[in-house]
Amino acid sequence: MKKNYRVGLIVPSSNTTMETEIPAMLQQRSQLKDDCSFTFHSSRMRMMHVTKEELKKMDSDSDRCALELSDARCDVLAYACLVAIMAQGCNYHVSSESRLSEVVAENGGASPVISSAGALVAGIKELGVKKVAIITPYMKPLTNMVIEYLNDAGIEVTDSISLEVPDNLEVGKLDPMRLIDIVDNLDVSQAEAVVLSACVQMPSLPAIQPVQNKIGLPVLSAATATVYQILKSLELDPIVPNAGGLLSGNIKV
Repeated sequence: MKKNYRVGLIVPSSNTTMETEIPAMLQQRSQLKDDCSFTFHSSRMRMMHVTKEELKKMDSDSDRCALELSDARCDVLAYACLVAIMAQGCNYHVSSESRLSEVVAENGGASPVISSAGALVAGIKELGVKKVAIITPYMKPLTNMVIEYLNDAGIEVTDSISLEVPDNLEVGKLDPMRLIDIVDNLDVSQAEAVVLSACVQMPSLPAIQPVQNKIGLPVLSAATATVYQILKSLELDPIVPNAGGLLSGNIKV
């Protein structure tokens, strides 16, 4: 019998992309392998501008979101605001995921809890690479926090582009297909992979496979890494067609 999985999404209030790209990938996976289906359930944390101060305030609201979602007995929870985690200090995703796991377990709704920050770190390592070039929508100081976070995890960022869009709603309106041209300005000569969007709010899914085909390196994003970890946590094959190297099915799980 086909099983339905409930995916809980902890979402910044101004995020408009997480609830489109992640469901799109998981629905593609359902069409590829007719062994399951997915439904999506969200709880939101207030955040309009991507500043360190707003991110810290928003992160403190994540416990409430996890508690609310545990009422729905979700099979997995995904906290998808990469920079909100990374702005709290290196390796913070470990304590965040642990704390939120305790919150849902205490409410009788124990389930795996992943974060886009932890998923990106894990996804890069799953690819077997240590050097990446990245594109972010952030102002440069926040991009530097992402670089520091990845460096601390043993991942070298060889080059980066900051699109410097502070308004989170405007980030969600960026044309993902522009990334195919933007990547021409990214120095990938020393990189082993490219993070096309180090942000789950910056749309990138339609451009991931074209960019990978163009540059000949594995391409991933915060969103594809999150989907990879969602599927792994549910013990499902992490395969999504045309979604870059991480979800290609060529990685041994």
